[in-house]
Amino acid sequence: MKKPNPLLEDLKSILPTIAANALVAEQDRKVPAENIALLKSIGMHRVFQPKVFGGMELSLPQFADCIALLAGACASTAWAMSLLCTHSHQLALFSAQLQQEVWGADPDATASSSIAPFGRTEEVDGGVLFSGEMGWSSGCDHAEWAIVGFRRNNPQGTQDYCFAVLPRSDYQIRDDWFAAGMKGSGTKTLIIDKAWVPEHRIQKAKDMMEGQSAGFGLYPDSKIFYSPYRPYFASGFSTVSLGVAERMLEVFREKTKTRVRAYTGAAVGAATPALMRLAESTHQVAAARAFLEKTWDEHAEHSEQQRYPSRETLAFWRTNQAYATKMCIQAVDRLFEAAGGNAWFEHNEMQRLFRDSHMTGAHAYTDYDVCAQILGRELMGLEPDPSMI
Repeated sequence: MKKPNPLLEDLKSILPTIAANALVAEQDRKVPAENIALLKSIGMHRVFQPKVFGGMELSLPQFADCIALLAGACASTAWAMSLLCTHSHQLALFSAQLQQEVWGADPDATASSSIAPFGRTEEVDGGVLFSGEMGWSSGCDHAEWAIVGFRRNNPQGTQDYCFAVLPRSDYQIRDDWFAAGMKGSGTKTLIIDKAWVPEHRIQKAKDMMEGQSAGFGLYPDSKIFYSPYRPYFASGFSTVSLGVAERMLEVFREKTKTRVRAYTGAAVGAATPALMRLAESTHQVAAARAFLEKTWDEHAEHSEQQRYPSRETLAFWRTNQAYATKMCIQAVDRLFEAAGGNAWFEHNEMQRLFRDSHMTGAHAYTDYDVCAQILGRELMGLEPDPSMI
């Protein structure tokens, strides 16, 4: 039985406005400020923030239900907001000093990210000088901080994949988000030029996956932080895909009920092909939700029991979400193929859902070719391939 989720009820009250802003989001190529203000008014940005700073510390299943619902109204808003939320979970695994800097003066602060390790650094006393053009930073227009990735030489002669956290004053935003999908997510590029990052704002990715980071254990009574960062970070991508697919089922059904063929006048909604496509996609989306809910519940159970996930469990969590995304995209495609020519008009919601659906499968974490290899290696007892994360 699901726990009560008051945030879900609050979210329902603001969804009509967010849905009405979907076209504005696409035209402006970023999430409307009104959407962010509405989501902050119900406290959604605090879902994974430590309670000591006023956060909710919501469970992953509760959060995911909210993101899926939000994605049905505006996938771009859901994509950006999910990351602004999950980054708080990651920040809570950094040092106490960093968390105080982020939330001490501004408890409403959020962070965007560009975590692929493309940053260039120069070692200096007490930290690094960070430079780079860090792309794919969704929701950056609305964030006060940024989490960026880089590789750092270690005493063993190899390199560690690391994260650095920078305040908004240390980078510029390049307005270059011109994309076919998730047009309104504002996934722009951060321009950083020799910004000093002190050691307390730096963490190794490996430590954040193995319970060895500076912030691990800071909140012994908080269940959600007894977990690696990556399952939370990745959770939003498949959840947005699910919300888009569930909305596509609704829109296809609504529009097909009254659709008639231009040359014959035949009722499309009563025709066998439309019925069969709707039925199969409905089953497929329901299967994707059930699969994701099982995975989300496993996250919550591990956290409740303060049981750190095994390597095999992490492999399943990492790859389950990509397979669910694959199913959701297939379900959307099946319906869009039969939606007719009118579905391609820019004012038609179905073409936006089709574009956004495919974008959910374009992220590195939802690339099923990669995920299948990760899980296959684990099932065969092989060591993980470091070229795949």
